[in-house]
Amino acid sequence: MSGFRVAKTATCWRGAFLEVVDTQIVASDGSTFHRDVVRHPGAVVIVPVTQDREHAILVRQFRAAVDGDLLELPAGKRDVDAEAPEDTARRELEEEIGYRPGRLVKLCEFFNSPGFSDEYTHLFCALDLEPLAEASPVTAEEAAMTVEQIPFAEIDALIERREIVDAKSIIGLMQARRYIESTRRPRG
Repeated sequence: MSGFRVAKTATCWRGAFLEVVDTQIVASDGSTFHRDVVRHPGAVVIVPVTQDREHAILVRQFRAAVDGDLLELPAGKRDVDAEAPEDTARRELEEEIGYRPGRLVKLCEFFNSPGFSDEYTHLFCALDLEPLAEASPVTAEEAAMTVEQIPFAEIDALIERREIVDAKSIIGLMQARRYIESTRRPRG
């Protein structure tokens, strides 16, 4: 272990689902310092894969923090008490793209930006998608999203051209492509 420990915390600001906490740290040499930490309820990100397993379904949506539209995977906050990550993933897919997954495969988990936030994300691959009669968007942002099918074969080029710049989407697409390719290989 590093020998660092949290000595005390104080909430500086609390919003609808985020909290900023002033955190006092004691180092192994006894010195102290402060860090602002963003507390986040956690998230899910889902790679919806088409029946032919050649495409992922992404959404293009407005993101206020970057003042523009981003092409990214469906995702959402874990903001429903006691809801399992798999249930959050199912709910988000229905709301954002109008599909229900027949099967969810857990690909990995990761911290998004541990330098300042405790946001922890669960990544799933959604297979055997069943279309709903219609999507059930909850927010104006979800209602304005466009849904796009992106060939796995074009992912690298889209990242290189900076058409996909969202970290969770890059991680998700790379992990899902690796998973899909591993299931296609003949077993011997």
